[in-house]
Amino acid sequence: MAPVAHAEESRFTTGPVIADYGPVADVEGAVPIAAHTRFKVVFDVSEGAEPGAVNRGIESAARFLNMHARAGVRPSNIRIAVVVRGSATRDVSLHPRPGEENANAALIADLIAHHVDIYVCGQSAAHYEVASSDLLPNVRLALSAMTAHALLQQQGYTLNP
Repeated sequence: MAPVAHAEESRFTTGPVIADYGPVADVEGAVPIAAHTRFKVVFDVSEGAEPGAVNRGIESAARFLNMHARAGVRPSNIRIAVVVRGSATRDVSLHPRPGEENANAALIADLIAHHVDIYVCGQSAAHYEVASSDLLPNVRLALSAMTAHALLQQQGYTLNP
């Protein structure tokens, strides 16, 4: 069984936008997507990662960028926002748990460098005792996740479940 599983995993690779995160598989025969297509997508992330692990919900933003760039969509036509709430709140803080470095820090820095906006729910931050000064650089503190989603929807973002 192991060789089959390994063969499946090798079909998933990272890039071309986010080099170290967001592995995707190329899908031959998929409906073509025009290069001039524009996306404005928001990801809602509420599940926290296991200690020391990358949050798969946050990594979905990297997968979206990589997948669509490979399909021929210009990365400049892809706008992504990530709204973090619930137990995932710790995944955007400098130290998710006392003495622990954040395994998501490099991913989040790479996403932000590629113009992904990351918001954290202020209500969840208050619940988990995460101050704005505890957040990773350039993560934005919203009044609430509900507020962030409402404002992003007004800007034309669609919610990716």
